[in-house]
Amino acid sequence: MAALKVAVIGANGRMGQQAVAAIRQADDLELVAEVSRGDDLTNVVDAGAQIAVELTVPASTKENLRFLVGQGIHCVVGTTGWDEQSLGALREQAAARPGVGVLIAPNFSIGAVLAMHFAAQAARFFESAEVIELHHPNKVDAPSGTAVHTAEGIAAARSKAGLGASPDATQHGLDGARGAVVGDVHIHSVRLRGLVAHEEILFGSPGEQLVIRTDSFDRTSFMPGILTAVRSVQDHPGVTVGLDKYLDLR
Repeated sequence: MAALKVAVIGANGRMGQQAVAAIRQADDLELVAEVSRGDDLTNVVDAGAQIAVELTVPASTKENLRFLVGQGIHCVVGTTGWDEQSLGALREQAAARPGVGVLIAPNFSIGAVLAMHFAAQAARFFESAEVIELHHPNKVDAPSGTAVHTAEGIAAARSKAGLGASPDATQHGLDGARGAVVGDVHIHSVRLRGLVAHEEILFGSPGEQLVIRTDSFDRTSFMPGILTAVRSVQDHPGVTVGLDKYLDLR
């Protein structure tokens, strides 16, 4: 079987460099284009890429996706900053190109994907739930896309189970002391030199606590997920959010 032809957008970034190396080492994949800031995206088309791995920044990713999807190129996207409005626009673009697959992955770490999955399962059994995400200080968004996705999954599971908001008697506090709120789940963001990507998901009920923690100590931890996504995206037309949809987590 011929190798899949892959391009990396954002190839000079930390994640991009790791993705380039991982794709080069994969026998069933062929790296045909490396695109960095300022490069023309037509290089991806001219190289005959079937799949593009998009690892840029929120300011440019949506325009990049508009071009790539318009060219019929499958996309694996690790850039965060997507909301329902931008996802809706992307779904419309993808619908105009039937057969094109797009994966928006809040996190490519298999550990993080499993943590989010386990958290959604646990959410209905506990009275309280909060999320702490810890990243390096160069990260441009807070809270992280992973934390937002985690909180959304927890909130959906709690709502389906008929649970109300976590108990909280706070009446006075400094701004931000209780963190951001996503679907009534509080998220606390830490930015600290020496960290890479870490998340703690805390559940509590009277007399007990469950903590789910995932740690990425190096960006190589994201590569198995990226390679899985690249190999699978053609089989999932339309827009998919979350690598878990490509895994057998039933």
